[in-house]
Amino acid sequence: MNETGGVLAAATVGALPGRLVPSAIRHLRRPKVLPGWLVEAAGFALIFLVTRSFLFGNPVVHIDEQFYLFVAERMRDGAVPYVDIWDRKPIGLFLLYEALVSLPFDPVIAYQVGAGISFTLTAMVLTRLAREIASPKAAWLAGAAYVLFMPVFNAGMGQAPVFYNLLVAMAAWGVVDSVKRPEHPPLIWRGCLVMLLLGLAIQIKYTVIFEGAAFGLILLARGFADVWSFKRLAATGLLWIGVALAPTAAAALWYAHMGQLDAFVYANFVSIFERDSDGWKAYWRLAKEVLVLTPFWLAIFLAPRLTAGAGDEQASSRRVIVVWCLAAVGGFLLFGTWYDHYVAPVLMPLAVIAAPALARTAPGERWYGRLLLGFGAFAGIVVMVYQYRQHGSTREYEAMDTAIRQELRDGCLFIFEGELAFYRTTNTCLPTTRIFPNHLNTYVEAPAVGVDPHQEMARILASRPEVILTRAAHEKPYLPNLDTRRMMAEGLARSYERYAALRLGNKEYWLYRPRR
Repeated sequence: MNETGGVLAAATVGALPGRLVPSAIRHLRRPKVLPGWLVEAAGFALIFLVTRSFLFGNPVVHIDEQFYLFVAERMRDGAVPYVDIWDRKPIGLFLLYEALVSLPFDPVIAYQVGAGISFTLTAMVLTRLAREIASPKAAWLAGAAYVLFMPVFNAGMGQAPVFYNLLVAMAAWGVVDSVKRPEHPPLIWRGCLVMLLLGLAIQIKYTVIFEGAAFGLILLARGFADVWSFKRLAATGLLWIGVALAPTAAAALWYAHMGQLDAFVYANFVSIFERDSDGWKAYWRLAKEVLVLTPFWLAIFLAPRLTAGAGDEQASSRRVIVVWCLAAVGGFLLFGTWYDHYVAPVLMPLAVIAAPALARTAPGERWYGRLLLGFGAFAGIVVMVYQYRQHGSTREYEAMDTAIRQELRDGCLFIFEGELAFYRTTNTCLPTTRIFPNHLNTYVEAPAVGVDPHQEMARILASRPEVILTRAAHEKPYLPNLDTRRMMAEGLARSYERYAALRLGNKEYWLYRPRR
């Protein structure tokens, strides 16, 4: 009701006889209260907007996101992942990005909007799960903890876990709800829906298979408690496995139809096991990650004592969430690389299990929630600011992009070291299918990219790229492949000249062009 209408209504009510006033008031339009779920969603979206706003539109937030966006755009032009552009990520991740960049605005903003929506929805599902073991206020804070902590592990915008976590959280919700329903006839079909969600998540990141196995066993345990026969248990288990693997099987069949099944199998299932270890650095990353999660450990191990006497009705839900957490931790630990964003799937069950300690109001108990949320907010912003300073601003990026374009002409760009986004914004041809810089410039990837890096580097240099981008000589290389680095140095000294030295973030980069 506008201001004029409000005044007229008040005057009309005032002119009515006293006995008619209550009747008149009842007929006035009252303001509608927003539904609770919408208020919760707005809160999570606001946290995302406030903590990530300075990164919106920046094309170099993280090199992984740059790569996913680039592949998605090239797929629209007909490129085939694993064949034309090589990587080991599942095809579902690239298809998801392809859908996001189809939105009618800037592709960088498009995937960041998609990330914001995914963060909001995931936090809402986690809130619903946390209500199984905590108060509504504590449950909402658990969702907020997830949004705040993801950037701490370099998953604050468009990393793969941001998207598949939503599917896994929805599957976990389905499992928790199913376990509470004894002798529920639709259990088989509810399990199929859970497994389909997990199957889609697997096509974004294969480590989801651990959560999938755990959820499948929990659902079968529900069937066992319902006195299912062993024959029925086995048949249902096979059905659920088939549903979970269906998206991956569909992708494999598509590549087989193209005659590229070998490329699909090697990239998706073989290459990951051929990577070399980076030794003590991996253990150092693991130690830091365990330390940074200390606020969760404090909240989780104190929560049972703080919530003692709450009753046994929460026990089954809590057991499911604990098993989920153990499965996520197992998937994180198995591969031994322990990169920071690999922690992201573990944050979901951790946040839910920690929920009972987040809304304590008694003196001496408030600090649990304050420590968890305060540390997450502070550390998340610090990490994102660090990444911003490391990778550079949009203005710095545009300056280097211009410097590349002015020399590119009709030839190809080759990024030996540097931000991969330049392949996308210059719309250059590609001198190799192994365009992710680490695949050719680090020793850990050398045996696991499906080609001999030495031969591939010789072929690239022989094709005489029009522009080559490297870090400045005084910059410390990351896990260097000394062979390809030597070849690059010799090739540049023999046939190229440096024409620009520019800073992007906290690093200096050199641009080379062929000698005329």
